[in-house]
Amino acid sequence: MTKIRISKTLILLFLTIVLVSSVSSEAVPTSAEEKTTVSTADELASLKAGLSTLRDETNWLWTCIAGFLVFFMQAGFAYVEAGFTRAKNTVNILMKNFSDMTVGAMAFWLIGFSLLFGPKIWDSFVLGTPAIADSLLSAGDGSFDPSKYTFFVFQMAFAATAATIVSGALAERTKFPVYILFSFIITGFIYPISGSMMWGGLFGNPGFLETINFGAEAGKEGVNFLDFAGSTVVHSVGAWAGLAGAIVLGPRLGKYQSDGRVYPILGHNMSMAALGVFILWIGWFGFNPGSTTSVDGGSFAAIAVVTHMAGSAGALGAMFTTWLMFKKPDIGLTLNGGLAGLVAITAPCDGVTIGSAVIIGLVAGIIVVFSVLFFDKIKVDDPVGAVSVHGICGAWGTLACGLFNLNTGLFYGAGWNQLIVQAIGIGIVFAWTFGTSILIFLVFKYTIGLRVSEEEELVGLDILEHGNEAYPVSK
Repeated sequence: MTKIRISKTLILLFLTIVLVSSVSSEAVPTSAEEKTTVSTADELASLKAGLSTLRDETNWLWTCIAGFLVFFMQAGFAYVEAGFTRAKNTVNILMKNFSDMTVGAMAFWLIGFSLLFGPKIWDSFVLGTPAIADSLLSAGDGSFDPSKYTFFVFQMAFAATAATIVSGALAERTKFPVYILFSFIITGFIYPISGSMMWGGLFGNPGFLETINFGAEAGKEGVNFLDFAGSTVVHSVGAWAGLAGAIVLGPRLGKYQSDGRVYPILGHNMSMAALGVFILWIGWFGFNPGSTTSVDGGSFAAIAVVTHMAGSAGALGAMFTTWLMFKKPDIGLTLNGGLAGLVAITAPCDGVTIGSAVIIGLVAGIIVVFSVLFFDKIKVDDPVGAVSVHGICGAWGTLACGLFNLNTGLFYGAGWNQLIVQAIGIGIVFAWTFGTSILIFLVFKYTIGLRVSEEEELVGLDILEHGNEAYPVSK
């Protein structure tokens, strides 16, 4: 009996040890398991950090590539303007467009970027605090901030675009040194100050048109000004400045006859002009889709589609309009029709359907034909149609946000508020840009002189302004 009791006791003791060991092993993991769990958590955290960094770097790369495409548009503008003007002024056109990119970069770095995106002098109103761009581009500890430098590259390309639009409207009769001075002024002051009202929020310092909250009611938010990629902020600014310059300069010699007839001064190279439009079209895939500054969600693809469709509809609208009016499809106006459609879709491209984009582009293509004829009728000589393409059609595209935007557009049941805000923004930009520019051009005219002499205009600006020719004759 004693042996049996001892055996039972040993068995119970054994079972107790096994049970305790089992519970202990579940409650307290071994050191190896601890290391595995900690290691896995660290790896997950590291993986998430790596993915976040990769996503940021991908967005920076996309934005820089888009910015490079926008810079390439300078070549397109140069070729369009040179092709639409006479051979004797080709070097002058190329020099002006090249200078817009280089002089403009200096102006934007020295002061333009800070006026556009810096902390506002007056709260949420207009005008950032003047400073060299470097002071806004570093991280909090003063180190290099790649996201801010990426943003600067992209925006510098936009500033150059606004400046170079002026070149076409003033072509074939403007003193080169005076044009360079104005290029600095528009890039460093005129464009940034108007843009700060509408785009300052992209850098954390919103202007009043971004926060206007028009039509707000109890329990209902109002609307703010919309211009996704710059129909008004960029394109119309260049056009209204060009309009002011063209008015102060006066028309080219022989353009308008005393009996009211308009003498067409034809461009010397439609192949060059067409190639310029193709280059600009490619650049627009950086201009509009690139304004997303991100690949997240793939919205850039939808924007690319509506951009192309609007440009295509604009070209067709202009082509068929000229075909009906002149009995032949006009190459110059057809090319400008494509550009008009691209300009018009630039503001609403992030919030419209493909069908709406086609309508916006088609209307722009028709408008640009009548606009070019109108300015000729009132004797405002715009050799390349810059005011019509970028100003009039830029305004139309900005208004189109108030009509076709899927969330706030009149045609989608959202009422008139967005359309009213768009019209306010257009009016403010026109008043600021045109008023400031015409004042500056008048000062130039009556001080240092704005226009070349009659002799220079007849001979051509290439020889007398630059001592060179684009097409020298071999002897």
